[in-house]
Amino acid sequence: MPLDFPFEDHTLPNGLRVIVQPDATTPTVTLNMWVGVGSRHEERGATGFAHLFEHLMFQGSENVANGEHFQALMGVGGRLNATTWFDRTTYFETIPSGALELALWLEADRHANLLAAVTQDNLDNQRDVVKEEKRQRYDNQPYGQAMTRVYATVFPEGHPYHHPTIGSMADLDAATVADVHDFFRRHYAPDNTVLTIVGDVTAERGLELVERYFGHLEHHAEPRRGPVAPLRPLSEPAREEIVDEVPNDRIHLAFRLPAEAGDTRDQFLASSMALDCVGGLSFSPLEQRLVRDEQRANAIDVGAMGFVDGVSLGLVVVDVADGVDTQELEEQVCAELAAFADAGPTPEQMEAVRAQAERAWLSALAAKDERADLISHYTCLHDDPGYINTFLDRIARITPQDVRAAADTWLRPQHRAAVVYRAAEEQEEAA
Repeated sequence: MPLDFPFEDHTLPNGLRVIVQPDATTPTVTLNMWVGVGSRHEERGATGFAHLFEHLMFQGSENVANGEHFQALMGVGGRLNATTWFDRTTYFETIPSGALELALWLEADRHANLLAAVTQDNLDNQRDVVKEEKRQRYDNQPYGQAMTRVYATVFPEGHPYHHPTIGSMADLDAATVADVHDFFRRHYAPDNTVLTIVGDVTAERGLELVERYFGHLEHHAEPRRGPVAPLRPLSEPAREEIVDEVPNDRIHLAFRLPAEAGDTRDQFLASSMALDCVGGLSFSPLEQRLVRDEQRANAIDVGAMGFVDGVSLGLVVVDVADGVDTQELEEQVCAELAAFADAGPTPEQMEAVRAQAERAWLSALAAKDERADLISHYTCLHDDPGYINTFLDRIARITPQDVRAAADTWLRPQHRAAVVYRAAEEQEEAA
């Protein structure tokens, strides 16, 4: 039976895209806002601004005191947070349905009147918060810089995905209040935002409330630039090796994939399914042979990150077991990738990958907050709010031939970017 979540899709005169998906199963409502600004929209010398604003948006506005946004919603039993990524910044909260107007008023106030609170003191404070976050999550974690190095290795200098969302601390140190005000004005506007409401509210009521609280906003975002030229696979392997204080060696193999956008969306899905066939199933070649049978790897993780600006990213991460030759293990992984690209998936692999995708998709849609996030995602980045109802049909149409062709084009070992961590202790013993 096809999925059929009903929703109302409406765009206000000021450009705000509003999706209301009624669900009265519980007396709660999720608000989910995707602003079309992420680290790929940043300019050289001004990185980290999108993530900085994720923090600044909770520091008060013209009519809300510092910290009051959290206090007001948590005080009525709500939960809320925000995240930043390459392609967007997301603000979300789930509250009792009786607090819907409060949540909308708070969101509208900070999107309309934030800059009154972006003072030098607030900027300095949140700059320090971001620096501490970088120290904890990137600098002082084993393998904490791994993905930063992956992005820099697989995407060329100047590419929108070359730098991580945390950005450069030197860029943030150099930022003035005028710089961050300008960034907000350029990107935070109704016509660059999607607001999704899922929960205990009718479509009519939801749209009426959004119009009441957001309809007066008139600011427009700067014109969005067109997509960068699509990236083809690397013409030869790229490599970086790091000796560090890490528990054990770890191999990161990264591959350029088709963009999850427009005409290449199905190619991205086929590439993602190929990765799952090789290493994402309990009986996949990498998992079965290298982890279970030979115990040469402690764990193998695979995955695909869907980006929209000309390219996506595929990953194979191998945690190397003690005493195993890391170079030989990498060659084994590459041999399995090449063999899969030659032969393609078995019927059992295709069936298992489809079942896994269906389970994960239905599980996400069962929760209001995740459903709202998926609607915002595919509306903001793909202009397709109905994707929640059609994704499983799209997966079902992808053939074994599509998956083999994707692996043959994108996942050949000669197209890899390898970022390999070697334990410092191991290197000292070898010396």
